[in-house]
Amino acid sequence: QVQLVESGGGLVQAGDSLRLSCAASGRTFSTDVMAWFRQAPGKEREFVGAIKWSGDRTYYADSVKGRFTISRDNAKNTVILQMSGLKPEDMAVYYCAVSQRGRWAISDTPTGYDYWGQGTQVTVSS
Repeated sequence: QVQLVESGGGLVQAGDSLRLSCAASGRTFSTDVMAWFRQAPGKEREFVGAIKWSGDRTYYADSVKGRFTISRDNAKNTVILQMSGLKPEDMAVYYCAVSQRGRWAISDTPTGYDYWGQGTQVTVSS
């Protein structure tokens, strides 16, 4: 089992920046991808971006490319989502997820992930 705890959400104004963290614990040694998804009220869970746990390969949704950056701290089993230029449409609950499928490809669908955090709310006022 892997436990994921997100933090860093909050209320910001459009154009502001925000930094989310996801701390992983438990059986993390089999992790190959850590990802961020988000879900707004009434909408499906949406892929934001992901990072391979070994190597530096990242993958972002087009909607956040150039504004959001994912990084990791392997020693702390933590992945960071740095968000800048926030827009009202970025408002959602943000979830951290872990894949331990051993695949080379980074999945952009929720079914590609094995463990999920409880989520952290990001609210962007216009």
